[in-house]
Amino acid sequence: MSDSLKETVGRYGIWSFGLRSEDPSRRGELAEAAAELEELGYGALWLGGSSAVRNAVPLVEATSRITVGTSIQSIWQYEAGDTAAELAELEATHPGRFALGLGVAHAGNTEQYRRPYSALVTYLDALDKAGVPADRRLLAALGPKNLDLARERSAGSIPYLVTREHTARSREILGETPLLAPELMVVLETDPTRARALAREALAVYLGLPNYTNNFLRGGFTEDDLADGGSDRLIDALFAWGDDDAVRATIDGFHEAGADHVALQIIDGRSRDTLPQEAWRRLASLLA
Repeated sequence: MSDSLKETVGRYGIWSFGLRSEDPSRRGELAEAAAELEELGYGALWLGGSSAVRNAVPLVEATSRITVGTSIQSIWQYEAGDTAAELAELEATHPGRFALGLGVAHAGNTEQYRRPYSALVTYLDALDKAGVPADRRLLAALGPKNLDLARERSAGSIPYLVTREHTARSREILGETPLLAPELMVVLETDPTRARALAREALAVYLGLPNYTNNFLRGGFTEDDLADGGSDRLIDALFAWGDDDAVRATIDGFHEAGADHVALQIIDGRSRDTLPQEAWRRLASLLA
């Protein structure tokens, strides 16, 4: 599945909190947005936040080929058995259209958080027992241990908020075959002050989460880089911003570092649940 999944998702996808809504009144809006994103040429839609298989259903039904994945489904929030049942139902009606992105989320976000690596292994064991094949799932892996697990027990890794250097290290650990599909935030703003201000606003919540800050420190950043909303060096490593050529060059840099696919998240200062359709169109144009 790894090779075919690479072919299916292509080089670019869209990562969005807004596409994951369970509000029935938004079903038509989400279906229309998904259909346009498929027409624009994106290969995958990644549902941000703690998403579930059910969140993908209206998007899969509204499209014909684009892959829809969770990024991520928290192992603490959804039982493996329920997940397997939902996945089997979706696979029966729309085979090969869904990718189950799994992760351990963050200690401050769930009361059950305990020995996350062991819990993830146990969750994968339960999926195996329920008949979910490894090539239908991906892991949000940041550290070497989880990357090893992604290589051995899934179709690959979908890391969030990482650099090109992390992408290169991930490729070395994963090897050639598994899918490596990092998320990358994009600020379509040419003014450096404004672009970095928008980036820092988006980054603020993550600077309080040890999973990410520890990963930055492992990657060569310092405590000074994490202070005051993040140094310019940190911002420029984590975000694509500037004119079309600069944004394209940053995205290309992730591919050159070893990414098969880059999941692009638009940052524009608005609520993360909005659908930035005009920005998605512009992004598709500069990637064409």
